[in-house]
Amino acid sequence: MEQIPADRDSLRERHSLAVERIRQIGTEETVKGACRDYFRTVAGFLLLTEELWDIVEKGQLDAYSLEQHQELNRRLYEDILPENYGHSYGNPAYAVEKLGEVHGKILSFLYTEERGLIVYAFEQRLEEMVVHLELFIEIYNCFEQKESPEYREIQQIIYWFVSDYSDLFAARRVREVLDPSLDFAVRIVMDSDLSDLRYLYRYGEYVSENELTMARFMNSLTEEEIGAMADTYTEGFRLGFIADGKDLSIKETVNIRYHLGFERMIRRAVQNFRKMGLSPVIYRSAVSTVNKKQHTRLGYVGAVPNKQFDYDHKADQAIYLDKRFAERRLGVMRTAYEEYKKLANRHAGPAVVEVFGETPFVPETKKEAYRLSEKQQKLSVEMDNETAQITNQYIIGKERSFTIIAFPVPEIGPDFEAVFRDTIRINTLDYQLYQRIQQTIIDVLDTGTAAHIKGCGVNRTDLTVAFAALEDGTRQSLFENCVADVNIPVGEVFTSPRLKGTNGVLHVSQVYLGELHYKDLALTFCDGMVTDYGCSNFGTEEENRAYVRENVLFHHDTLPLGEFAIGTNTTAYAMAGRYGIADRLPILIAEKMGPHFAVGDTCFCWQEDVPVYNPDHKEIIARDNEISALRREDPAKAYFGCHTDITIPYEELGLLEIIRENGERIPIIRNGRFVLPGTEELNEPLS
Repeated sequence: MEQIPADRDSLRERHSLAVERIRQIGTEETVKGACRDYFRTVAGFLLLTEELWDIVEKGQLDAYSLEQHQELNRRLYEDILPENYGHSYGNPAYAVEKLGEVHGKILSFLYTEERGLIVYAFEQRLEEMVVHLELFIEIYNCFEQKESPEYREIQQIIYWFVSDYSDLFAARRVREVLDPSLDFAVRIVMDSDLSDLRYLYRYGEYVSENELTMARFMNSLTEEEIGAMADTYTEGFRLGFIADGKDLSIKETVNIRYHLGFERMIRRAVQNFRKMGLSPVIYRSAVSTVNKKQHTRLGYVGAVPNKQFDYDHKADQAIYLDKRFAERRLGVMRTAYEEYKKLANRHAGPAVVEVFGETPFVPETKKEAYRLSEKQQKLSVEMDNETAQITNQYIIGKERSFTIIAFPVPEIGPDFEAVFRDTIRINTLDYQLYQRIQQTIIDVLDTGTAAHIKGCGVNRTDLTVAFAALEDGTRQSLFENCVADVNIPVGEVFTSPRLKGTNGVLHVSQVYLGELHYKDLALTFCDGMVTDYGCSNFGTEEENRAYVRENVLFHHDTLPLGEFAIGTNTTAYAMAGRYGIADRLPILIAEKMGPHFAVGDTCFCWQEDVPVYNPDHKEIIARDNEISALRREDPAKAYFGCHTDITIPYEELGLLEIIRENGERIPIIRNGRFVLPGTEELNEPLS
């Protein structure tokens, strides 16, 4: 359990005073105009979280019926649900409409940040609770003193709040990643009666019918089925260490990430990991603005109440992001990692259970939402790069590994159970069969100097990908034979391309990346670097380019082609077609269903100097490119902190051929079918 701070009594006194002050806001008339309703509404929410604090502290949640838990969960999240979002102060468009241009956006941010009190109340984190209540009161006082305070006055209060308390929020996040004594979620997984679905509400996450149905389904599975799922997942993690020649015995912790409803599988996985000598570290996705990264959620998660809400607030750092804050946050990270360096050195890496099948999300870009300035975009990139370097310094990249597996959720539709069982089958395909066929492909790839990829039909792809030089084909290879250890399911061969000579256009008619939909996504490469980009989601070229720059390039001016791969899992592709779920598959599976191309870092980032071998004992030498090689001079120039896979589906693929030095061309795939001798079995699921 977490240690109680020595000044707990002082915090309790501040807590009591803050709550008493907030209770008064509901009846006061000191704030004029539309802002009065805002402060009363938010104060009402804060008092609801205070009610929650008392319920949790007194242990009363244990006596709640399922219906009572559901009612409390609804009250906590109802304001930002899609059906209510049009009239929520969490919606920056509504906030600006009601509160005006000066105050609308920043007060919408304030309400969003205060919603973190749900988590702090459930976890009984008193200090975080207190400082957020005091922040709200300080800003309320500004509106009491002036009918319309200057924007900068409010902005400065928030700026110093996030700066001064970085040592609370950012340092806590580092500890959450490393310290198994922070066991809030572990205790839920391991100690709950998982047949009693009330356990889902103990996290404090939003719980929808999706999580309830998932938990019921997991309870319907046999111990053997649960064991097979968990064993595939944990064995993948263990085999990743073996395949890379890394020593798992010196590690003590593993980070487990999952979606609510999978606790039966996770409990078995925890037991498996403990037999390997690994204690579980399970942390939730970030709730503080200091720790969030755009709209993505990293950690364990429940249902997302409203993806548009998350998207609207993904750039809220624009309020306070400057060089001074960046240096402050990075300094806190360094100090925290130094404090927990022993735990960091013994951390083995993440084991991730992804889900798929949720309704695809097409965001609305709102002019009222915050956007990072060009200067802030560059600063954000620099801060992310430095964060990655600090993390890698303490959680040493060449000594850690990972695994990732995916399963469908009930939201996928009436075929859920059939899709789930087919997914288990895909996750446990005969890796020896794929290893053999993929080696046949690699043997030909290793004779080439480049690959040429051409789309068909609506697909405009025409791209040449250059390969690294192979010095000794008897001992070396360019492509990794991926056979489902860390990266489940089986089904790809991949390399780090040579940038010079990689030229052309990559295009897909539609794709989902990071839960966002893209229509006609196109990237142009010149010597391996993105030189142009766009899509057709919006009405203007400016909007389309901004969307791609923000969510694919992550504010970088350009990115390299970090990976070229050929997906071979035609069984997964056939399943997607059979159930009509191609647009709902995660990239983990989708990348195995055709050639794919990653923009950003290579697959070997931070581990380029660690030898990697294929099952045939040949060393994979294409672990670098011209950009990642700069790490020896300046790591900030070598890494980008992103790696986004883009897959061309088989039906949009006209030709994938290998070009040899003498000009000879050897086709691997033509018109969506494998044509290389020795790969014919891959076509069987397609027919």
